[in-house]
Amino acid sequence: MNSWIHPGLVISIGGLLIPFIPWKKVKQAYFLLLPLAGLAILVATSAGVFGTIPAWPDSLYKYNVPFLQYTLDIVRINKLSMLFAYVYVVAAFCMNIYALRVKNDWEHVVAMIYVGSALGAVFSGDFFTLFFCLEIMSLAPFFLLLFRGTKKSAGAAVRYVLWHHFSGVCILAGVLLHSQQTGSIEFTTMPWGWGGEYLGSNLILLGFVINAATTPFHSWLSDTYSEATPSGSIYMTAYTTKTAIFCLIMTFSGVPLLMWMGAIQSVFALFLAVLENDGRRLCSYHIISQIGYMVAGVGMGTDMGINGAASHALCHIIYNALLYMGAGCALVVVGTAKFNETGGLYKYMPISFWLYMIGGFSISGFPLFNGFISKAMTIEAAELIHNRGVYLLLEGATVGTFLHTGLKLPWNIWLQGRDEPRPEIRAKLKDSALNTPVHMLVGMGVLAFLCIFLGVYPWILYDMLPYPVEYVPFTVTRIFSITQMFIFAFLGFWFLRKLLGGHLGYVIDTDWLVRMPGMKLIQFCNGSLLKFGSFLDRSVVKSSAFAVSTLRNPSIEMRLTPTAVGLGVFVTLILFVIFLLARIGV
Repeated sequence: MNSWIHPGLVISIGGLLIPFIPWKKVKQAYFLLLPLAGLAILVATSAGVFGTIPAWPDSLYKYNVPFLQYTLDIVRINKLSMLFAYVYVVAAFCMNIYALRVKNDWEHVVAMIYVGSALGAVFSGDFFTLFFCLEIMSLAPFFLLLFRGTKKSAGAAVRYVLWHHFSGVCILAGVLLHSQQTGSIEFTTMPWGWGGEYLGSNLILLGFVINAATTPFHSWLSDTYSEATPSGSIYMTAYTTKTAIFCLIMTFSGVPLLMWMGAIQSVFALFLAVLENDGRRLCSYHIISQIGYMVAGVGMGTDMGINGAASHALCHIIYNALLYMGAGCALVVVGTAKFNETGGLYKYMPISFWLYMIGGFSISGFPLFNGFISKAMTIEAAELIHNRGVYLLLEGATVGTFLHTGLKLPWNIWLQGRDEPRPEIRAKLKDSALNTPVHMLVGMGVLAFLCIFLGVYPWILYDMLPYPVEYVPFTVTRIFSITQMFIFAFLGFWFLRKLLGGHLGYVIDTDWLVRMPGMKLIQFCNGSLLKFGSFLDRSVVKSSAFAVSTLRNPSIEMRLTPTAVGLGVFVTLILFVIFLLARIGV
């Protein structure tokens, strides 16, 4: 057994030391070194320092720990886990730069524990280790939401924990049922079906689907991600849902239900994004939409479908963090990212605008940006299995994505056709084009570079994928077709841009199906149930008082004297003798 250092443990345990480092500059340098240390471990692993990584789907096991009658495979290395681990630490480095000057040290600690637990999940070889890491991942964002310090963020934190602990209960129950049936806890491909014998597998699938924010269980994402701190929300965009995609690839690839759920999700979230007034909530709905591509790729189960889902997860982490950073810049600088309050910020924040636009082009799937090389692969996989419905849904979602994140959001935050922002917003800005903190621009710049670099050199990503890639993204037909779709989408937006401005309101999502019964339950508990409880309480008090007063009554005490008791016993004995004589016929 070869020795190996777990990057997740290095980042998590190292993050715990952040509050105890005395000097600010040293603390910031240490904060940046944590993901770099994890990256160094991964590079050494890829170079074969700790052993040669076998071809997918075989795995190299490093640590086997006895646990009850099972064996925990705490570290399992394969091409898929290495792919996710690489993007996790690279994204963490950029996010750490973006969050460099956050004053709350415990926010940094929670973020590093979050990153480390995600790494632990993708390197897990058994379900118990996976469950432990997923539970830590469900707790870390709870604090990232609480640190925002508002009433809405506190409520969102509670709802986040409720959703993810419910998914954790489903996963644990499924693992226990599965282990009882098979005697194995190996984190590998699971059987799937509709019969009672598949109950354990279906519970695990439900837990993963909730974590992946798959429709109709997606509403927790838009509800919570937009309420976290400006830097905390960046971390939340990358790890929970993508780890769930990793889990789905490992366990339920080729399940047709996932293919249709993902395809419908990619379009459904876009209709909700049309109504959104908050920049970060709009980006949240596009996280949901883009996850639909990944879930659909997993459901296809083909080599290209799995490669498309894995590559799109990697690209999505990069460009979506960039999008959230852009919206977060507006929140940090002017205190809001709502469309009805912003606009006219371009002159004061031009760099953040153009860096955001690189993310907007990437998520839309423009050629020469990383979203194109991964999204088109998933769409091509649907075409190769001759599923026209899934193909049209995924292709159509591309246009809606460009319309919202590539046009609507930057138009409403930075432009809206005016040179100056509103007076109350202008008062918060300096007479400079560099209102955005430099460290935020640097973090965005690294991610923007990766978006273009991977889009121009896709084979760097393709060589890391689980299966060999024979797909060629840059063909004349594909580039021409997607370009004309974007041209017509832009024309439609330009003529209707005044209708896509910000409007106050609340988007009703599928969480209505949970919130309304929950509100009714709370109203019942606060109303009828409390009244019934008060009635019982009064009744018990009255009964107790009556019993006490009765026992203190002298007339009752006289009846309970030994003479009275003896008379009662004598009468009872006579009646018993009469009954006995009657029975024997005397």
